[in-house]
Amino acid sequence: MKALVRAAVLTCTCLGVSTPTAHAADFIFTPFVGKTFAATSTLNVSSVPVVGNVDKQTWIVGGSAAWLTSNIVGAEVDFGYAPRFFEGDLTRPGSNVISLTGNVLLAVPLSVSRESLRPYVSAGMGLLHAGASDLASAASIDRSFAAVSVGGGAIGFLSPRAGVRFDLRHIRSTSEGLNTTTRLTEPQLGFWRATIGVAIRY
Repeated sequence: MKALVRAAVLTCTCLGVSTPTAHAADFIFTPFVGKTFAATSTLNVSSVPVVGNVDKQTWIVGGSAAWLTSNIVGAEVDFGYAPRFFEGDLTRPGSNVISLTGNVLLAVPLSVSRESLRPYVSAGMGLLHAGASDLASAASIDRSFAAVSVGGGAIGFLSPRAGVRFDLRHIRSTSEGLNTTTRLTEPQLGFWRATIGVAIRY
């Protein structure tokens, strides 16, 4: 994870060097809360497949630190924590998923959006960590996976320092496995995430 943070900082630095209007950039910190949905998993605890329940929404909390210029480009580091992510008769309540990604942001220029909502798209890579254990045995999962993240949203400021951020993104592992229920190849871990947060501008 330290390597990922260093890579994200390097990305921000490179973008700052290559962008003529770097002096107009904002640093935006956004704590957020939301729900995950359409989760998929081919992970096993003991001999029992652990599958994210696609019919049940799970709470997720986290935060992002973004660097966004007045033109198009930006970058961010995003962290999310989803408790009780896995569902199942034999899964302990403490199961969870943690995501940490570094993303490039492409936003509508301020010259176009002015002071209204500013839409953006994002894409990046990072890590997904799964933790779960079996009530019936000592078996457990404690694994990290390389992951990709794609999505988009909008940021709007209600004052010079504070605003709101809406975000929708898909995060999934780059590795795949066989779903023993559907017999189809699916990501070892993946989910959609919809969040809303308080955007604090520095």
